[in-house]
Order: sequence, then C-alpha cells, then structure tokens
Amino acid sequence: MPLPTSIEPFLEPEALWIDHVPPPAQATGSVVAGALSALVMLVVIWEDVARNGPWAAAVTGPLELASSPLSMSLGWLMSGAALVLGAGAVLGRRWVASAVGVASEPAVPRLPVFLRFDGRRVVVVGGGAVAAAKIPALLDAGADVTVVAPEIASSIDRSRLHVVERAFEPGDLDGAWFVTAAAPPDVNRQVREAADARAVFVNAVDDSANATAYLGGMIARGDITVAFSTAGRAPALAGLLREAFDALVPEDIGTWAARAHELSREQRAAGVPMTERRPQLLQALNRLYDTSEPSTAKANARS
Repeated sequence: MPLPTSIEPFLEPEALWIDHVPPPAQATGSVVAGALSALVMLVVIWEDVARNGPWAAAVTGPLELASSPLSMSLGWLMSGAALVLGAGAVLGRRWVASAVGVASEPAVPRLPVFLRFDGRRVVVVGGGAVAAAKIPALLDAGADVTVVAPEIASSIDRSRLHVVERAFEPGDLDGAWFVTAAAPPDVNRQVREAADARAVFVNAVDDSANATAYLGGMIARGDITVAFSTAGRAPALAGLLREAFDALVPEDIGTWAARAHELSREQRAAGVPMTERRPQLLQALNRLYDTSEPSTAKANARS
C-alpha cells in the first residue's frame, strides 16, 4: 500500500522503497538454496568419480548408467544447477544483508523520545529534494525553521521559512534546538561537529555516522503515535515495519486515546488504585464496541 503523505517526511529516502526489501522467508530461502547446492554438488562429484575415477569399475554411480549419453547430460545439468544454486545462495545472502542493513559494529544504546517543536528554532542544512521532504513535518510540528544552503530548490516554500542562501557556517546553529542535516557527507560532518559543540541533536538524513537523532517510520492516528527506528542503518526496514504494523493498528484507535484520557481523569478524581486502573480501561475500551448498549439505550428512550 502507498505511504500516507503525512508520514513520508519522517522517513529516510530508502524507507520509501519498501517493495525492494525481501520478506524473512526470502532470507531463509537463500540458506536452503545453499544447502541444496551442497547436496547437488556432492552427487555430481560422486557421479564423476564413478565415471572417470581410476577405480571407476568398483564404484557404482548415482545415475547407474555411467557411460550413457543420458548420464552425461544429467551430469552437466546437475553441475549447472549446483552452480546456479550456489551463486544464488551467496548473492541472496549478501543482498538480504545489504537490504536490511546488517550492522558490522555493535549497536549503541538509544532512548526513543517524542519531541515538541512548538515555536522552537530548528535549522535545516541543505536545500535540495531531501530537505524539501523533511521541512513540512517540522513546520507541522510547530517548529520555527531556518534553511541554510547555497541553493534552495523551488519545491521549498520560502513563505514559511527563514532562508540563509549561502554555505553552512557553525554559527548558524547558535540558539537552535534541533538540526536536520540534508547535505553531502562532508557538510553533514561539519554540521555534526558544530551541533556537538552546542549540545544540539542533529538528524543527518541517510548518514547515520553524522547523526545523533534518528527519524524512522511512523504511524500517527489522533493522539496515538507508533514509531520504528533502525538507528539510521536500515531505513527501508523501518518503512517495511511501519507498513506491516499499519495494517494491525485499528483505524479508530484515536477514539481509544480519547476514552483513556477521560477515564484517567475520572480515576484520579475518585482515587482509584493503580492496580485497578488498567483493568477498568480495558473494560471501557471493550464497551466502545458493545453493540448491545445503543439498542438498550434506544429501548429505554422509547419506554
């Protein structure tokens, strides 16, 4: 299914190409292919020894008709199959690892957090298509956005931004609360250094080495937000997870949040113990789908 337009700005560019990520079964298939190729090659070697080895007369080949044209043809076919399966297994495993972003270095602990940007200064370094995709989400979150770049793409709406049309300078981050680096890696590295010196988090788009904050795939419905991150290493996988869970999250889950908020206030006012609050919430959510209550209410109204 296509990604909602309200979600796309939160994803790294590769995350939009979720159709290119293989399902887990495909990764398993490459391993099975490797095992099959080993078995086929073993049979081929056995047949070759039976046909051409110095002790050929004493060895019965798996095809039994060791000298027949059929045996030679099947031998060639089996050799070809082994080659194809072996190459496919190797390439398949490499492609799967590349697609899902298998990391070679140990993971660093990270803390998921949701930020409020209302009225806070956010700097976007870069003026191309990637920056243009990131800016609307920042503006929707209420950020006061400044764009710094030698050239600004026509797709960027200047009317809602502060624009500094020149190369990045470290002082551009003075007073910033958050930074998005959407420039080439060498510029992103300068942004990272300037941000570190000012204790400011920076999201470097598709450049995890220069990032201290990561934006992943996100599902947002009302007050409910579910986010997926791979620490910038496999944005396509974050997009795949977002799409998979999007099918599981109820469309009316925003109603759950509204009812939970209302009930929470009632429970606090009534001094309901914490151990009883969650069971009561579950009962309240179930009543949202109790079709017998409306009919009962109608019956009572008529009587």
